Amino acid sequence: MLGIGDFTIGIEEEYLLVDRETGVLAVEPPEAMLAECEGLVGGQVNPEFLKCQIEASTKICRNVTELRTDLVQLRSAISEVASRHGLAPIAASTHPFARWTEQRHTAKERYDRLARDLAGVARRLIICGMHVHVGIPDEDLRIDLMNQVSYFLPHLMALSASSPFWQGEETGLQSYRVSVFDSLPRTGLPERLETWGEYQRLVNRLVQAGLIEDATKLWWDIRPSARYPTLEMRVTDVCTRLDDGICVAALYVCLLAVLTRLKQKNQRWRIYANTLIDENRWLAQRYGTAGKLVDFGKGEAVPYADLLEELIELTREEAVALGCLAEVERARGILKRGTSAQRQLQVYRDALHAGMDKDAALKAVVDWLVAETVNFTIPE
Repeated sequence: MLGIGDFTIGIEEEYLLVDRETGVLAVEPPEAMLAECEGLVGGQVNPEFLKCQIEASTKICRNVTELRTDLVQLRSAISEVASRHGLAPIAASTHPFARWTEQRHTAKERYDRLARDLAGVARRLIICGMHVHVGIPDEDLRIDLMNQVSYFLPHLMALSASSPFWQGEETGLQSYRVSVFDSLPRTGLPERLETWGEYQRLVNRLVQAGLIEDATKLWWDIRPSARYPTLEMRVTDVCTRLDDGICVAALYVCLLAVLTRLKQKNQRWRIYANTLIDENRWLAQRYGTAGKLVDFGKGEAVPYADLLEELIELTREEAVALGCLAEVERARGILKRGTSAQRQLQVYRDALHAGMDKDAALKAVVDWLVAETVNFTIPE
């Protein structure tokens, strides 16, 4: 059984590349740019499905402090290299005004197959996410924790929201990325599985039927990683402010530590039907931290701020033991300042109020995203 100091953690973040002057997406970024990034940070930067995207992956980190240090290095390196080509990365799950019909996918066998198999829904994927990996060597424990921690995924999604715009319009949602991604098959909440063997049988059935090549094509909100012995949380938007992302990652690893402690005492978090959790998922997607989520133990909707305080208290013991209490408590600062989605909307509305036209106001949002993506000042 895992001890409190045994958890390892890593993050994968996807960014959009924009022209520094115009704010438009870089449809054809220079091929040399990726090689330059790899020269600075080794193999931790990779192309993504669309040419306008780039992915950064941290090393395996022993704690949240190491995680932050590595992520700062990655964002800094990508920004430095992109700047030399007149570009900039933005950590946002959608671009404020980009048109998906103008984008091109990366010429790579895996992406060619994806574009062919998923057709029009794949072409709409101008979206970016943040995936948090936590090392869970025991395979059955990985499945058990996946079942239990799914309850908290809407709470984490709300805190990370960074996609309020789509093709130049306010969507009314805080995380529109989820709506786009849900058009793909095998997305959403994971299946309820009892053992690793049951999971393997599910994957094998899909592979034998020719529906998927491997388990990487299970795009659930949380899944056992097909490449690493980790439980990969995928529901969240990419956080514009780096330390907001670190906060979400800290909460996630602490929740897994709480559930592990309960298991050691022959206890567990109650498992609720996916239909119920899906309702909270929708509320998080629509209203973010400004709304309510349902506390299914109480059977009533509760303001997100109240639930967050309960979450901080629930994870306090583990956060202290893992040395990340400050990062967990920083969630209060996100509520106070606003998530990326809320702040993007405020920048946009302030620009309109100041007399800018719609296009200029949307460009102001991109400028804000460019600056905030490399703002590494630890927020209060």
